[in-house]
Amino acid sequence: MDQPFQSQKNNRKPAFANTFYPGSESSLNNQLGKLFSNAGGKVCNTKLLAVIAPHAGYVFSGKVAASAFNQIPENAKYERVFVLASSHQFRFKGAAVFDSGNYETPLGEIEVDKKLAAGLLESDRIFCRNDDAHLYEHSLEVQLPFLQHRLKNKFLLVPLIIGTNKSSDCAKLARSLEPWFKPENLFVISSDFSHYPSYNDAIENDLATAEAICLNKPAELLSVLEENETKNIRQLATSLCGWTSVLTLLYLTENKEVDFYKVDYQNSGDSEIYGDKERVVGYWALAVYDKENTFSISREEQKELLAKARNAISHYVKTGTRAIYEPPYSDGILIQKAGVFVSIYIDGQLRGCIGNFGSDQMLSDLVQSMAVSAACDYRFDNPEPEELNKMTLEISVLSPLKKIKHVDEIQPGKHGIYIKKDMNSGTFLPQVAAKTGWDRTEFLGHCSHDKAGLGWDGWKDAEIYTYEAFVFND
Repeated sequence: MDQPFQSQKNNRKPAFANTFYPGSESSLNNQLGKLFSNAGGKVCNTKLLAVIAPHAGYVFSGKVAASAFNQIPENAKYERVFVLASSHQFRFKGAAVFDSGNYETPLGEIEVDKKLAAGLLESDRIFCRNDDAHLYEHSLEVQLPFLQHRLKNKFLLVPLIIGTNKSSDCAKLARSLEPWFKPENLFVISSDFSHYPSYNDAIENDLATAEAICLNKPAELLSVLEENETKNIRQLATSLCGWTSVLTLLYLTENKEVDFYKVDYQNSGDSEIYGDKERVVGYWALAVYDKENTFSISREEQKELLAKARNAISHYVKTGTRAIYEPPYSDGILIQKAGVFVSIYIDGQLRGCIGNFGSDQMLSDLVQSMAVSAACDYRFDNPEPEELNKMTLEISVLSPLKKIKHVDEIQPGKHGIYIKKDMNSGTFLPQVAAKTGWDRTEFLGHCSHDKAGLGWDGWKDAEIYTYEAFVFND
């Protein structure tokens, strides 16, 4: 295996092309395209911070890996991508940083952030230079084509191979990496799950491990991994081969406002070609999102939703019937479930506003449904056919409701409010406070009185929820 790594530039050449994945650019792009076409959609619309993705041959784990990387928004731009992979070949303290050159795959060269790599090496002895750990490790390499396929823009790579088997070293690594764990960067954690149990045992064992990870408590993961060993599961060699990489992530996230999501699961027994169900390896795709970072919607998605809403209203106003929903032209948030309000303005005057905090409908369908409902809002004169060319629309896509403990949590202009008591309820979108200039007390009082029918002070003994909205118009 020495020859593939020779390079005048000291680049890390692809060592596992033609074994774990196709070796030609065209074949690799073709396989990645098929994997992403079958991948799971985005599970959340806040800022993606990290993914946990498997690293087996693409015929086994490629679909699950694509589901992990499919969480990356289209046209996303990250300053750096940190890839953490646990060594299958060597044992050494801490993590090996590669700064000798760049990484290459059949899809091209990926620039390594050598300046940052050198800084890590100087900052803490928990980092070391061990090129052999990189040269003979597949678990980092196989992640890179997925990144290249999804992130069509340029990004800087920070490749780290973890050689330790000590949890204390993982905690030290997390402390050193913490300054870079922020929305501007993406962390990719490479790990498969259970190795070699039977098909059904793998499903059960892998779910327990994934749920422990999603608790975001390093001690809980270590405890579950230990429990798994005591179950005497036949042929189980490990529950999580990259446990040190995953544990490092948990030390990074345990005190942060993040959400873990289970995105997709398969094991090697699901492979159509080599689906042996007696000895399998498990694969989970997990994603970590920032709770505090409001989701965004691309301009193309905004245009599509506005066009669908306008078409739905026009058809209803002209025919008196609801049109069949137009299918989404793209994936992303349009196929996800989210709350939405649609507001209709004619000559600048509000003529309808109806919404839903979330249903079983995907956003694309819900926008079309709420648009028609807004067009027959009983509180206003409904739009007439001759007014359609003077109609403007405003769409507010909502974050999930969050029950608050104290009204001081409400930030007028940022938060919408939903007040509920018994059978009475009412809401104001975030932009209402911005347009009226109301302070927090006025915002609550008007919503309680005007919308919920509870009186000016009715909010004081009601349940109060906040939410945020991504607002756009045509």
